Order: sequence, then C-alpha cells, then structure tokens
Amino acid sequence: MESIDLEDDVYERLRRSKRNDETVSDVVDRLCDESSRDWRDGFGTLSESDAAELERIVTGLRDGRPEN
Repeated sequence: MESIDLEDDVYERLRRSKRNDETVSDVVDRLCDESSRDWRDGFGTLSESDAAELERIVTGLRDGRPEN
C-alpha cells in the first residue's frame, strides 16, 4: 500500500464526500471512475421544470439580462 499527501482542506472535502459504507480510498476510486465517464451520460436527467429553469437562466445570460 502506498500513501499520498493531501492538503487538509482536500482531505476534508474527500471525507465529506464519503458515503456511509465507504473509506476515503473508496471515495477517491469512485470519483476517479466518475470523472472518466462520457459527459453525454447525464443528458436527460433533469426534470422538465428544472430544465426549463436552466434554459431560462442561460437565455437570460446570453441576452445580457440578470438571472432573476
């Protein structure tokens, strides 16, 4: 087994990301696995209302309007 040095704040972020049954090593493994997924895999996961809200915000930003 090898060890790695982490800044305290990075370790705390990993620790907060832990699920109940995970070790910090499990978290790192899960996050590395998730980061290699195809970015298109998440398409279609928003509810219709969330998608509409996101579209409204993006359109407003493109048009130079504030988000509200």
